[in-house]
Amino acid sequence: MKKNSFLEGTIIATLAIVIVKILGMLYVIPFYAIVGSNGGALYSYAYNIYLIFLGISSAGLPNAISKIISEYNALDNKSAKNMAYKQAKKIIFIFASISFILLFVFAEEIATFIIGDLSGGNTIADVAFVIRAVSPAILVIPFLSITKGYLQGHKYVKPSSISQLIEQIVRILVILLGSYLIINVFNGTVSLAIGVSVFGAFVGGLCAYIYLKCIINKNKEQLDLTSELKDDPILKKEITKKIIKYAVPFIIINIVTNLYNFTDQILVLRTLEYLKLDAKTIEFVASAISTWAPKINMVINAMAMGMTISLIPTIVSAYTKKNMSEVTDKINHSLSLVFFISLPLAVGICILREPVWQIFYNSNEYGYMILGLSVFSALCANMYMILSTICQSLNKFKLVYLVSISGFLTNAVMDVPLMLLFNKIGLPPFLGSIVSSILGFSISVIVGLVALHRSEKINFKFLFTTIVKSLVPITIMILILMGIEIFLPINNNFFKIIVYGIVGGITYIGISYSMGILTELFGKEYLNKIIKKLTFGKFEIKN
Repeated sequence: MKKNSFLEGTIIATLAIVIVKILGMLYVIPFYAIVGSNGGALYSYAYNIYLIFLGISSAGLPNAISKIISEYNALDNKSAKNMAYKQAKKIIFIFASISFILLFVFAEEIATFIIGDLSGGNTIADVAFVIRAVSPAILVIPFLSITKGYLQGHKYVKPSSISQLIEQIVRILVILLGSYLIINVFNGTVSLAIGVSVFGAFVGGLCAYIYLKCIINKNKEQLDLTSELKDDPILKKEITKKIIKYAVPFIIINIVTNLYNFTDQILVLRTLEYLKLDAKTIEFVASAISTWAPKINMVINAMAMGMTISLIPTIVSAYTKKNMSEVTDKINHSLSLVFFISLPLAVGICILREPVWQIFYNSNEYGYMILGLSVFSALCANMYMILSTICQSLNKFKLVYLVSISGFLTNAVMDVPLMLLFNKIGLPPFLGSIVSSILGFSISVIVGLVALHRSEKINFKFLFTTIVKSLVPITIMILILMGIEIFLPINNNFFKIIVYGIVGGITYIGISYSMGILTELFGKEYLNKIIKKLTFGKFEIKN
């Protein structure tokens, strides 16, 4: 196995996640066509609560282990890092088992809490069934995640990325084949089809975990696993405390992130029911906000997820060695890269919201609105995820709590008032929920930046300069796409997305290159490597 640098690791991880997320986007087209909006809402109910329990069951350990392994590698302490991995597996077994039991046993109570008194749509029995069907995944996904974290802590990003692809491909096969066979071959119910579909998370996770275990067994020497692990009670106690200490912030980050969607789903259901909308519309809107629009927005979130994987070991290593100039540089570059790449994707999807939604879920005016606004929630969420990871990597645990909880409380408190306000002024009330999420993530980012500047004296001039500069190419991109829309209208949805994507991408990258933004972000040497590969060695940046 080959270790990966920060930028190389970021690119590998991001590419893998982009592929995973694209697959996660594309499968919903046939899946939604098979199960319909009713099945889509049922799927949403099961998955949103599953993600919360998964965050609890994982106990923040995957990222915590990545951090701990990075620390002990920097100190060349082989015994400590292996003991950390062993202890983490014991802890995660306890959390995963408890989470599985709670989710399976109390499925009906959870289902009742989710849909309340809503009638005319999915039943409590249906929701409870699919919750139980997805619960076994909690017994395997945490172990998969912690194994990824172990390898990432050693800066081995490629195996982890491949495992993600395996997990997603297997899961999608189960989802599509299972739902199709149940409904179209065996004439089964929609709830049974959704139950089989969500069970795919267990099957995919198991296959990916087996792959990673094989990789570890083949590379024991590189991972320093060949030496016998001596039992040291004092070291074991110290490591266990450190694992728990590092894991808690990640628990907060994971749970809070997933609670955004779950809270929005519950509050939208209750508020729209109060406003007397019909059950079908209510379930569609709630599932669109919490699940189906985010499915499309996955491509925006991929950058932040990929960067997080490489960011933790890199910042931890620099911070452990007290190299604050490198820490500052990595923080600025990571936040700048996420914003620079996420911005055109968000704007592009917003502009193309109608053809994109039509391709995925057929025509729906509410769907267009939800997608067009939710992309900016995804953009803000990206900045929040990276900033939270940075705070945790710097051992700013109290700040992690402050950043996460302040944003979530803002969202939870503003959700219903904004929906009622939007309804009062004649706008679709559910848009208020999305605005509330944007405000929540924005508050988290602002709080985090201010706190890091005060506590660590980190200068964010590079970040703010990149943000301001990026407004120039994005504005030109918007104007050009508006010109195409006015003077050269395209009716075919697929062709329109392709043309707008190519023209918009070339414009944004071209203007950014001419302004020197790309060179500042990637560095001249690495940018040259990329250009040479893309042009088969014919072009490079001249001095």
